[in-house]
Amino acid sequence: MLKRMEPKRSWSSIVGGAALVLLSAGAASAEGKGPGFDDPNNWPQYHRSPNAWRFSPLDQINKDNVKKLHISWIHQPGVITHGLQATPIVIDGVMYTIAADNNVFALDAATGAVIWRYTAKLDPIVKQVFYQSASRGVTVGRGKVFIGSLDGRFIALDQKTGKELWSTQLTNMKNEYGALFSSPPQLAGDILFGGTTGGDQPIIGKIFAVNADTGERAWTFDIPKDDPKSWPGDSRNVGGGSAWLPGTYDPSTDTIYIGTSNAAPDFNREGREGDNLYTATVLALEPKTGKIKWHRQEVPNDTWDFDSAYEALLVPDGKGSQSLVHLNKNGFVYVMNKDNGDIKNVWQYTENMNWAKGVDPKTGIPIEPNFPETDKTKLHCPNLLGARSWNHGSYNPGTKLWYSHGMEVCNHVTSAKQEKPAGVGSLSLGLADIKLTDPPGKKADGWLAAFDPLTGKESWKVRFDMPPLSSVLSTAGGLVFTGDMYGNLYAYDADNGKELWKFNAGSGARGGPVSYAVNGKQYIAIPTGLGSHAPGFLSGAFPKIKDLPGGAALLVFTVD
Repeated sequence: MLKRMEPKRSWSSIVGGAALVLLSAGAASAEGKGPGFDDPNNWPQYHRSPNAWRFSPLDQINKDNVKKLHISWIHQPGVITHGLQATPIVIDGVMYTIAADNNVFALDAATGAVIWRYTAKLDPIVKQVFYQSASRGVTVGRGKVFIGSLDGRFIALDQKTGKELWSTQLTNMKNEYGALFSSPPQLAGDILFGGTTGGDQPIIGKIFAVNADTGERAWTFDIPKDDPKSWPGDSRNVGGGSAWLPGTYDPSTDTIYIGTSNAAPDFNREGREGDNLYTATVLALEPKTGKIKWHRQEVPNDTWDFDSAYEALLVPDGKGSQSLVHLNKNGFVYVMNKDNGDIKNVWQYTENMNWAKGVDPKTGIPIEPNFPETDKTKLHCPNLLGARSWNHGSYNPGTKLWYSHGMEVCNHVTSAKQEKPAGVGSLSLGLADIKLTDPPGKKADGWLAAFDPLTGKESWKVRFDMPPLSSVLSTAGGLVFTGDMYGNLYAYDADNGKELWKFNAGSGARGGPVSYAVNGKQYIAIPTGLGSHAPGFLSGAFPKIKDLPGGAALLVFTVD
């Protein structure tokens, strides 16, 4: 299904922002209509639609012709540190994307020609922080392009020209150990919201909100709850818990869903033996006030670095409603009532899990967790990067399957009492040593699988000798697109996992593949360039990663 669209170069048609996205009448496919199907020619937000499906309704490129997929154009941003980690945004023939060090581009989505470029003038302190360079995307709406900066700001650019309109400093980089924005803030009406990097800094992690039109601060949500039972002594002041990945906004209920990260110190709980709310938690917030509608803490007293920061997937439950499906790094998927957070089901995602005896599928509470202990070495599965890294999965409403990666890797952890970190780039890990390793009796590897997201029933699985770190795209053409760490890009049959297309990009994929159409032609865009901190951690279990080349190239494909 493809809606014919003539190229648009009238910027008045583009600067309508969020209103345009909501009002644009995209053609619906035969499979359905609504948030996952509307505006089919565009990729207007981070997960394409509010339900976080990462599904494209376009079907011009399909199982029958995907073998003819070829390069249409390539964009080289000229900066390669940590590769390309973004998910491009495409609206009415213009692509908005970001490369390392907050280099923002507007490109002609049919040719790759640069329309404008913006390079943020960053505070020199960014050279001292741990989470350097990573830029995971932009948000477009209300006539603006929004970014979260590497020096702790929300920035708004004019959508037409790339000119900076406003900049609001939100963190104190020096006092907050380099708390920065690696992910793009998201829109909830006229509210722009987002959180900073990791739970690994000894700070009070926060979610920030500003007025999207002016940059004026609207509210700030302190993630570690001000409760001595939850945070004994002064542990809250160094409790971490930041919400470092993009949240989502459900306009049908006017609700922000956003996940928070681990408590700090990551692997040592001495002095913080409470439940450590609201770390490792899915939050449902009111956009105007930041007040909690409901919360679901998935890992009380997290001492394994098991964030809850991943995407909140809204999936039809077959009863006329939707369930919120959420993967935690701990290797379990939590199926919840999206209106109150009540547990419907919990299913095990990873093949190798020993950090607990399990999770109660009725309550969501871990069963007999095996905590790290000071000065002792323990094997925990999954590893600190999780049963999957932050690379997002994709749900296809036609197949009713969720396509998502996994990694079967464990780690040996020697916990240690945390001293005060020395400088801006220091982390609060509570570690004497950590080493990634094989699961007991097996070889570490990775996979791409197709699951029923509500039950966990597996439809098919493809193995990789190293865990893929690319996000996943599924389409109405019956295809699943992703990439691996070697730089191989793939299209699989959504029904059975058969490989239908393969392309060597030269460097691994870490960003988010998207699909869009311009002037009646469908395109597949895949960011490449192996990067982020994950490959460095994984090299302990996969030494060959150290020999893989870096890069940064946005590859765009089509068929004739």
